[in-house]
Amino acid sequence: MSYLAKKCGVRFQPPSIILVYTEEGKEKTRLHVMPVRNFSQFSGTFSSDCSLAAEQLKNNPRHQAYLAGTSLHQLQKMYYLLRGHLRGESLAESLEKFQQEETIDPEEDLNKLDDKELAKRKSIMDELFEKNRKKKDDPDFIYDIEVEFPQEEQLESCGWDGDSDEDI
Repeated sequence: MSYLAKKCGVRFQPPSIILVYTEEGKEKTRLHVMPVRNFSQFSGTFSSDCSLAAEQLKNNPRHQAYLAGTSLHQLQKMYYLLRGHLRGESLAESLEKFQQEETIDPEEDLNKLDDKELAKRKSIMDELFEKNRKKKDDPDFIYDIEVEFPQEEQLESCGWDGDSDEDI
């Protein structure tokens, strides 16, 4: 049986991840509650414990079919919010901290990051790309888009890109 995830959320008391879904071919909306165990306010940084817990939940045979259409990043966010609540932070504070961690600074030099941080930034960029990508099935999809970019200055020509065939 196939499930289509509609919404994913977190419940603080008792700690649970909630999934609102529909079954394939049916219109009735259902709720799947996944209790969170062995996760506390002392859980480590976002990139370690939250991602590990999200992977374990997504790979759990009991919940795997329900979470097939849910991204790992979204589950990590739910765990991050839950951990913030357990630490006494408000929902707004947790969301703000999550946004700060998930925002990529365009001026940041990615060459100076370690492998873990680089992988995290790449996954954020991949998710953003998929979110903004236009697919053939989208109603506003246009196959061939031509865009004229304004030129503020005169372009300089370079010697290597000339049209001469002398060197061939």
